[in-house]
Amino acid sequence: MAQINNDTPLYVVPSEKRVPVNGYPAQMAQTPPSRMFLIREALKGYREKYGADAVTFDASQGDGGASLPGVPREILERALALQIEHGSAYDQPFGTVQFRKAAAELYWQFDAASGWGPNNIVFVQGGRDGLQKAYSAMIALGPKEIGSLVVVSRVPWISYNWGPYNVGANVLLAPGDAAEGWRFTPDSIRATAAFAAAEGRKLAGLVITSPDNPTGRTIPIEEQIELGKAALEAGFPFVLFDWIYHWVTDGGHSDINAMLQAFTPEERERLIFLDGLTKSLGASNVRSAHLVVGRAVADFIVAQASHGVIPAYYSQAVAIAAYEMGFERAAATIIEPTRHSRRILRDALAASGIRHIMGDGYYAFIDCTSYIQAAGKKDSEDVLTYLAGEHGLAIVAGVYFSEPGANWIRFSYAQSPEKTAGAVQRLFEGLNAMKAGR
Repeated sequence: MAQINNDTPLYVVPSEKRVPVNGYPAQMAQTPPSRMFLIREALKGYREKYGADAVTFDASQGDGGASLPGVPREILERALALQIEHGSAYDQPFGTVQFRKAAAELYWQFDAASGWGPNNIVFVQGGRDGLQKAYSAMIALGPKEIGSLVVVSRVPWISYNWGPYNVGANVLLAPGDAAEGWRFTPDSIRATAAFAAAEGRKLAGLVITSPDNPTGRTIPIEEQIELGKAALEAGFPFVLFDWIYHWVTDGGHSDINAMLQAFTPEERERLIFLDGLTKSLGASNVRSAHLVVGRAVADFIVAQASHGVIPAYYSQAVAIAAYEMGFERAAATIIEPTRHSRRILRDALAASGIRHIMGDGYYAFIDCTSYIQAAGKKDSEDVLTYLAGEHGLAIVAGVYFSEPGANWIRFSYAQSPEKTAGAVQRLFEGLNAMKAGR
């Protein structure tokens, strides 16, 4: 062993493993703060104009813990009892064996034929934490190159634009047609892979969300399988299925066993699934989510988490309590009112004739082009400002997601049916008044 001189600085890793000098952080765009947390401020002007008690409607909400009952008290109390029994010592970077077992056996009910089980589950501190860890794994285990590409839909959730970017990936919007809800197709996936090759960029992964945010578009399992296979064949190292909304649907939750059995054991190792309590249980501030991944991805994330975020036990305990109860029963206070509200909005949109996209989840995406043009507005941010300030209705501007969605708005029906009905009435009153120049 070479003698160490303790009078000089010492690298932790040998020279061939050191991070090479690269100035890319100096060239990066500044990550903008999410405007989703600022939209509620848009209603202040309406209350200032019409009084503090003026009735307003918030159809911007993606938080079932705020606009719906949230986690039932019974589950929170059971989780507290679990926490008291468990104590307050550190847990493992993957969470706990108790959570893994409950998720595998009570929640997902893995088929033994898949070869997947508790060790394929990694608890994460909310969906964003899970996504950041998944992006890092995609890069490190796939292209192994900063600047590689994470591909998302043409009109993606806002944080899909910036989450991958913040860990060194570039985000690429796949081709898509508004008439088809900007949905992925096998051809658009192959075209994206060809584009990346022509650009000299390596692929890191493809993100498929169902039900989708912001459009609400729902992709049947058979189609998700087709898209996943097309992506793997086109050279994507990983496909991430974001199922955070999949319980809040008319057709029922996604079947992970059907997904896994459609792929070979080797292909399964390249699949990543994100799920959690944020939407289905209205548990936004509980920060309870998990990844279902192949063993190499699990090992990578666990090693990284051991030096980063160690999951909190209470977040796991809430999930365990919900799984013990039976998740459909546990989530009924979110699923049922959302389902009724979905019918109200779907009927109103169909009767109006306005172009829109609407599947399941929490949202509908509505094309306001004719109203914007008639009123001389710039884009949907002007619609947001007008509806909030003049009609007491908050929505989300589609331009916040991407330029192709500039004339669209996201309308959330994650409300009680009564509130959704009131918000729908305000929506059309406001759009018609804007169009008429009032």
